[in-house]
Amino acid sequence: MIQGSFRRNQAGQIVSFEISGHANAGPYGSDLVCAAVSALSVSAVNGIESLAGFQPMTELNDEEDGYLSFEILRDITQEQTNIAQILLENLLLSLQTMEQEYTDFITIKTEQIN
Repeated sequence: MIQGSFRRNQAGQIVSFEISGHANAGPYGSDLVCAAVSALSVSAVNGIESLAGFQPMTELNDEEDGYLSFEILRDITQEQTNIAQILLENLLLSLQTMEQEYTDFITIKTEQIN
């Protein structure tokens, strides 16, 4: 199962996320749920790097356990924050929509941090 965890700061902004696991919704290389989650999450990270113009802290391991972690640096401008939040909210919304359709293969949670 794919598990996603998004963390919001006190202002409600997404500041980090982790996605791990494999859906096992189909044969290796043909698992559309895994492919969709990978495409959405990597696209969001690439979009933030290109459109917001900063390098977030990321860790990727797609070989063994299908793992991606992401964290926003604290020293970015308001414009960079706005762009990143749009992309992150879109990622979260997309994954939550997938979760509704594929409940046996993906679970997404959000939590508030201090």
